[in-house]
Amino acid sequence: MIQKKKNLLNKIVKKDYNNELEKILEEKQFGEHEKSTLLNILYKIEAAYKDVETVKQDVETKEEYISHILEIIKDNCNSIKIINMSDEENKIPNNRTYTINKEKKEIIAYPIERKILYAIAKIEKKDKIIKEDYFVIAKTLSELINVGNNINMVEPLRDFNGYSWTTISQEIESIDHNLIYQNLRMIIGYKFLNKWIKNNEYIIDYFEKFKEELKEKYGKEDAIKFIDTLSKISILLSAKFDKAEKENLVEIKEKIEEEFYKIQDKEEFIKNITKEKIEISNKIKEIDTIINNESLLQKEYIKRNENLPLENKIFSIRILSRMMEEERDKYFIELENLNNLLTPLNFIKYKNEIESKYNCLKVLAAEDIEKELDKYKIKLQNIFLNMMKININKAETKQEIEKIIYNFRYYLLLPYDYENAIQDIEKLQSQIDEVKTVLIDKAIDLKAIQRMSTDKETNYEILKNIFNVRIIKLEDAYLKITKEKDKYFVQIFDENVFEEKIEISKPKDLEIKLNKKVSIWG
Repeated sequence: MIQKKKNLLNKIVKKDYNNELEKILEEKQFGEHEKSTLLNILYKIEAAYKDVETVKQDVETKEEYISHILEIIKDNCNSIKIINMSDEENKIPNNRTYTINKEKKEIIAYPIERKILYAIAKIEKKDKIIKEDYFVIAKTLSELINVGNNINMVEPLRDFNGYSWTTISQEIESIDHNLIYQNLRMIIGYKFLNKWIKNNEYIIDYFEKFKEELKEKYGKEDAIKFIDTLSKISILLSAKFDKAEKENLVEIKEKIEEEFYKIQDKEEFIKNITKEKIEISNKIKEIDTIINNESLLQKEYIKRNENLPLENKIFSIRILSRMMEEERDKYFIELENLNNLLTPLNFIKYKNEIESKYNCLKVLAAEDIEKELDKYKIKLQNIFLNMMKININKAETKQEIEKIIYNFRYYLLLPYDYENAIQDIEKLQSQIDEVKTVLIDKAIDLKAIQRMSTDKETNYEILKNIFNVRIIKLEDAYLKITKEKDKYFVQIFDENVFEEKIEISKPKDLEIKLNKKVSIWG
């Protein structure tokens, strides 16, 4: 009876979503094909999202997720046009599968549902979600988080179909952005990230808030390392995916580098600042002399207009006088800034700022951006795994440790590149094994999972395999130890998924019987 009521409620909810979408589409210039495609996307998400909630744990509810999609279509999509790939006349340029126009609120896409959903996720994003005060990462880190969030929004449609969970690396728009975004989601939570992305005002400095949250949860040392590494990765990703942006970043790097080397010799730096002050003071005197001398002002008026095109001509001496006063005011500001820079405290502050910028941008000096990116990706994963251990040690309840088991299993199955998942990366194996050990021990202590053997090594060798399986609901997972001739195997399965047999060492002190299926969950 309860199950029937639940099914009826699901149908009502589904109908409400469809009705809401249809009401929104009635006010839009969408064709029947576009309407049908959007309804189909919604239907598939409706069927699959319960598995997303189970597998990832820390995500929006289905209601929040679908409402967000409807909100984007309502507020940010005046037009969605789906075109055939064979339509040469309207072909989307640069081998892209969609194009968006944020100003006109228009999407043009080929009939690939996950790409259409990606374009919908992208069209609402602001280009920058970080204050300009944070130098180049205001753009690069904003981009990393936005792209990662777009990919994250497509995941329920891409990887889940209502009965299984499959990740095809080639279908992910950027494996790098996805991995880093999932790192962020798991250490700071989806709620924080969503508020950051949707923040319309700069009243709240979310980047500063992010840094403080990390320090509070994981300690100052790991927080600083994580933020520094994350910033460098964001710069490397921008350089990797955007040639024009790479050139821009390299140009900025060269200017900062020049300033960095200048400031290392304090005496020479002060000497140069003093020289610059004298030059600016002379320019101010020159302007004052010209403004206060009618003959000189007339000559300046003729001189400037000689070099200007007709549309930019200065129309009167009075306008020239006002322009020169504004120039003088700017020079006074420059002079004041230089004077401030020479005070000991301001000099140290400026020196630290330049060194910080130089440290951030010097990653662009690498001959191979891909190799440099891989180096920092590995570094970030090691910091992330250390943060995971902190979360495990803090867990006090069975529910908390169960959530971490799901999170860690999801993390290990994330693609690291097109060939390997995180769990396959050799450089991370030591840290991964350490986290598995701590997590299994804590889970057994809190009675979240069953102990299989009193021998610690045997127990670990058996139970570590729960992190390799794509059984959606781990509570439904069973385990069986079998012996074939002189070899022993472990197999984990549920009603729908049968994982391959994995050979193990001869088990010691088993608390379960051979060939008998036992529940893994506590």
